[in-house]
Order: sequence, then structure tokens, then C-alpha cells
Amino acid sequence: MSTLKEQLRSDLTAAMKARDELTRATLRMALAAVQTAEVSGAQARDLADEEVLAVIRREAKKRHESADIYQAAGRPALADRELAEAGVLEAYLPRQLDDAAVRALVTAAIAESGA
Repeated sequence: MSTLKEQLRSDLTAAMKARDELTRATLRMALAAVQTAEVSGAQARDLADEEVLAVIRREAKKRHESADIYQAAGRPALADRELAEAGVLEAYLPRQLDDAAVRALVTAAIAESGA
């Protein structure tokens, strides 16, 4: 079993004890998506951490897309809920670099290589 999946389960237990409905529902959904990915295909298997991250990333993307649709339909309360769920999921994803950080890394790599 992957360590990320174990972390999701322990955080779900903590959310249940804290009676945090948003986090509880979001983590249950994420674990269900992971379980679905594990049993899809010809044979059931445990997912590696990278595969669990891909599932979480996909679910977070779905939440952002749903929020955009709700916002366009004039349902800001539902859009806010979807964005809150996406925030819970994104806490498990590696931090993405912004454009300035990427430029700085590229500039440093070019300077280091002498190109």
C-alpha cells in the first residue's frame, strides 16, 4: 500500500473525529477514486504513490471544472464548495512552480552549463 494512500486514510480518520464534513467527504471521494483506479483494468493491484497522485490531480481538476460550470450557471455557493474540495485535494499534491521560479531555474541551468 502506498504511503500517500495511508496518509489519506489517517487524515480521513482525523476529519471524522473532528467532525469536519468537507474534508471527510472529499477524502472519502478521493479514496473511492483511488480504489476504482486500483480495480480497473484486467487485474486488481495496489497503486504506487505516483499513480495515487495522478488520481488526486485528476479529481482536483474535476473540482475546478465543476466550479467553473457552477459559476457560469450562477450558482456561486456550489462553486465555492467545489473550490473548497479542490483545496483539500491540492494539499496532497506537490507544489507547482510559478513562471518566475521556472525562469529562475532555467536561467541558473543555462548559466551553470555555460550555454
